[in-house]
Amino acid sequence: MQAMAGAEFGGAEAFFVRLVRALHRAGLEQRVLIRENKARANSLRDAGIEPLELPFGGMLDRRTPRAFKHEIKTFQPQIVMTWMNRASKMCPKGDFVQVGRLGGYYDLKYYRTCDHLIGNTEDIVSHIVGQGWDKSRAHYLPNFVSEDQAEPLSRRSLYTPENAVLILALGRLHENKGFDVLLRAMARVPNTYLWLAGDGPLRESLEKQAEDLGIKPRVRFLGWREDTAELFAACDLFVCPSRHEPLGNVVLEAWAQGVPVIAADSMGPGTLIDHMDSGILVPVDDSDALARAVRAVIDDYELADHIARRGREVYEDRFTEGQVVQRYLDFFQSIVTNREN
Repeated sequence: MQAMAGAEFGGAEAFFVRLVRALHRAGLEQRVLIRENKARANSLRDAGIEPLELPFGGMLDRRTPRAFKHEIKTFQPQIVMTWMNRASKMCPKGDFVQVGRLGGYYDLKYYRTCDHLIGNTEDIVSHIVGQGWDKSRAHYLPNFVSEDQAEPLSRRSLYTPENAVLILALGRLHENKGFDVLLRAMARVPNTYLWLAGDGPLRESLEKQAEDLGIKPRVRFLGWREDTAELFAACDLFVCPSRHEPLGNVVLEAWAQGVPVIAADSMGPGTLIDHMDSGILVPVDDSDALARAVRAVIDDYELADHIARRGREVYEDRFTEGQVVQRYLDFFQSIVTNREN
């Protein structure tokens, strides 16, 4: 059984759907509980999985705990995997192995009922162990991303010149993502356009910043998008300017699509990327360095080709769906076997 109490949008939520669908294709029997979300439910149904939508609310939510307990009693899972603090905290006790999946540096007070914890980076696993968690019950299992190819989204549809250098950035419009740094860098690199796909609390302030910097005519705020393959196919360069990024799914997505990557040297991207080999790293919060890196990639075709090709090779070596799904299946089998023994 898998239970996700996530937000409307987000990297963990998107990976949850990818993993559930992939495990279903691999033949694993699953029962899936999600916080009420029409788009997420429909995506799962399209794959032949019927989720149960629950509120996963606050202290006054009585329905979710009752339904959670009923589904466990009915389905009798060997493993219950809980995503996010609330799902982990709400999981009832029972005759199963509870596994909490962490995609960030969370407080483990919400995960004390878990038997095992998964971190999607080795540094998150170190963080888990550093809080006193038994090392033998903390496990590194990476994410995978879709490598579905698509035709490029028409630049004309977004009023972008065909001959302009096009930069793509993806993510929630939040301070952690550092898009204000990217906008300042854009002001130092003329004749480039930016497609910024995502939504969040800073949209209005970022649009005003783009206007104040005089680059609003070269920036397209796209909102939350599902057509990321089309966006990657249309762009020349991907930039991840995050101040705080535990993993960097977006880096994996760019690698899978064969697009050169520039990223701020925050925790996730800094661990993933080998500087000047599989991408270019710049200091966090340094718009000047980011602008120089963008110009370097634009001006040097061989550099752009090299980092794109090497990024794709790293993806193929470590982050494909087949590799990650098999690691999950092996992990599930091992904890069930150990429990029976």
